[in-house]
Amino acid sequence: MVDSCSLLHQTYLQIHSRFPPSLHAPVISKSHQDEMARGFLVTLDSLLSLLVSFRPFVEVVLSKTPDLPPELYFPQCRLLLSVMDTLPCQPQDVQTIWNTGSQFPKEIPRMTLLSALFHSLQQCSGELSLPVLSPGMMETEQDKSTFYHYVCIHLCAFITTFSVSHFHLLECSLLETILGSNTITALLAMDAWCFLARFETADLCAHHTFIIAHLLKVCPAESYQATLLGVLLRRLLFLMTAEHQVKFADKFPPKDTENLQLWQHLSLQALTPLLRPQVAREIFVVGFTQCQEWLNSGRSLDEFPQVNIAFSALLSVCQTSGETLEPKQRLALLGTLGQFVAVLHATEVSSLSHLQHGCCLIFRLLQLFIQMLEPQLLIQILALQTSLIQLNPSDHILILIAILDFLSSVGKTFIVPDFQGQILPELCSLFATLLANNNWIIQQHAIEVFTQFAEETSHEDILPQCLKSEEIKSKVVIFLSKTVAIEEPAEAQAERMKKENALLSSSHLGETTEERQSDLILEPSPKRICYSPSEVQYTSAIDSAERTLEVLKQLLQKGPPPIWLAKKLDTLQVTLSNLRKTIS
Repeated sequence: MVDSCSLLHQTYLQIHSRFPPSLHAPVISKSHQDEMARGFLVTLDSLLSLLVSFRPFVEVVLSKTPDLPPELYFPQCRLLLSVMDTLPCQPQDVQTIWNTGSQFPKEIPRMTLLSALFHSLQQCSGELSLPVLSPGMMETEQDKSTFYHYVCIHLCAFITTFSVSHFHLLECSLLETILGSNTITALLAMDAWCFLARFETADLCAHHTFIIAHLLKVCPAESYQATLLGVLLRRLLFLMTAEHQVKFADKFPPKDTENLQLWQHLSLQALTPLLRPQVAREIFVVGFTQCQEWLNSGRSLDEFPQVNIAFSALLSVCQTSGETLEPKQRLALLGTLGQFVAVLHATEVSSLSHLQHGCCLIFRLLQLFIQMLEPQLLIQILALQTSLIQLNPSDHILILIAILDFLSSVGKTFIVPDFQGQILPELCSLFATLLANNNWIIQQHAIEVFTQFAEETSHEDILPQCLKSEEIKSKVVIFLSKTVAIEEPAEAQAERMKKENALLSSSHLGETTEERQSDLILEPSPKRICYSPSEVQYTSAIDSAERTLEVLKQLLQKGPPPIWLAKKLDTLQVTLSNLRKTIS
């Protein structure tokens, strides 16, 4: 029997791989699927109930080196979920074997049941969005229930059966998954954690929220772990009692600058009506002050990441509790944002990622104040956006999405006649460029934004000028008519999703556990090269100069230059020669 465990495991997986939503399942009619499911899957579940208490079988299923081919990871998920359904009826010692993993060097290395499930799910992200086939489910239910939904329900049901002695393993597994590099399994772990917060006591929910908050504060602000922990904390805050929310605000007071890193991730809508205005005011004062201090000081680019945190916190306040701001506070913030637009140069922004992130936040804040923008400030904003698009910065997709988000609100404003000649052509140029973008995400978003602009604007005469080609016109018309795209054949969909699975899996497997853990190390390696501040400034200046020359080159290709340009270039040549002599 011991020698047959591996064969039984493989047989179980092979049979399950022939059923949807496995991407490797043959395309057959639903009636045949149901008939085969009743004949095979029910029998397999009966066999599993006999094997679940057999330790050699456990060691095979939970092996730390499963070495499974791609087509068997989805069946492995189904197997592990079936074990979760069966395990609560088993004796405590059997549950311990599955839930604890290997404990001693002499044991055959094995993962915990939860770790094995999350590991397998990382390899079959495509199947998670497909309808699941399960014995006993009605056809209408199958159409509505995706495999992700199916996994989430079974995982949450399993969590309710966890013994107190194994509870710490549950917490560790969920946290490890959230801090991992796979977004889909991280979201699944968050869903399970939020269910746990609702299912268990309010005190446990508060305890978890405080732990996540402390972890978030020590994470590097721009790491993906901070983003994921921020999403979880945002959700948990909604589940806290009013009393615990007050304690949270006392423990992490918004009036302390160091806590902005925490509050930037949170929605103030989660707070009680009594607590929300107080927190909003404190965040606004601290964030606004930090922005003003940067503008009034030496404007060091090294300090700009802290300004980004202030922007992010202010954005959270304006989006989720904007009604608590007084008119003079709105005007003051708008004035400060205008100063940033004036001092940020496109060449610098395009070469530094934290400036690009800052620009995205500024555009989103300005979007909220679109009705209050003076024409001169709108001209500056559009000019900066045009320059950024021309320079094609490294994080260009994020920049373009932020620009499109801003443009989505411009249709609500009426441009006075005195400024229409400066603003409307700039708007046409921006829309034309973004609609012609080769990235499908940007193009689709641009079509949506342009449609919204067309519906809201009172300047309809400029709309044809935004559509530069028949192809773009056709795409906009199709979007407006809500024409349904041709349905993808099942075989083609399966092949496409197999390639996506392989790509995502290779990306995930290419990053080892040690590398993921190193992302959380707060102290730099002693051997890491540390560049001096002056070297960073030199690099930034040279990069900016190169990008400026590239823009100049593009302008020369578009048409004849002004008369003064040749003389200006001669002056720059002399300056470059003098600089070269100083370093030779």
